[in-house]
Amino acid sequence: MTQGRPAALVTGAATGIGRAAAVALAAAGFDVAINYSRSEQAARDTASLARGKGAKTLLFQCDVSDDAKVRQMLATVDKEFSRLDALVNNAGTTTNVKPGDFDGLTAEEWDRVFAVNVRGMFQVTRAAAPLLKAARGSVVNTASIVGLRPGPQPLPYAASKAAVVSLTQLLALNLAPEVRVNAVAPGWMEGDWMKRMLGERYDDLMARRAKSTPLRRCATAEDVAEVIVNLITSNRFVNGETVVIDGGYSATT
Repeated sequence: MTQGRPAALVTGAATGIGRAAAVALAAAGFDVAINYSRSEQAARDTASLARGKGAKTLLFQCDVSDDAKVRQMLATVDKEFSRLDALVNNAGTTTNVKPGDFDGLTAEEWDRVFAVNVRGMFQVTRAAAPLLKAARGSVVNTASIVGLRPGPQPLPYAASKAAVVSLTQLLALNLAPEVRVNAVAPGWMEGDWMKRMLGERYDDLMARRAKSTPLRRCATAEDVAEVIVNLITSNRFVNGETVVIDGGYSATT
């Protein structure tokens, strides 16, 4: 790494895993660039939490599927921080179409999910690569357990997360030896994302999943952020891996 306080960029950092990762990185000594697409106030709240941990912060509104804006965002990171040591590709979207409703899924919805979750992830990594290489930095991508095994998620979301796993391996090969690239694959996770997916069944289904999980609870955003920070700051010979964060559920059922 270059001299001075390290810097990180977290996409989709307004809420959930992105917010938890930004705050955890700030606590670990990083200045943090906070990307968001629509939720400006939530992103400002994330920045406030990160500053409370001692970080200098940068807010940047950008849809990661827009390559021109992505390149502008990385130019701003370079101008403000003069370095980039870590990238967390967390921005993502989904559709509300149920997995079995084949006819209800439009091509536009499918393409939108892939544009953000897969192409967007690549575009941010591509734009960040020169800075990351200079710092011998690290990338962590947010995949999902449904990218590794079937689950009750919309088809384009699950397929896009499988693509994230594959792209993580490809980037790990092609950005080495200067940059390590890994991914995290959360299982059922407490919070707003699953509340939107499960609706009124949230409490019951989450309780059932926790009961059948060896560690007797579901994952939290903070659990995922802890692994993200560890992959960035340690685990120096881990590259191209996807770490499952589900309390042992998928390994034992």
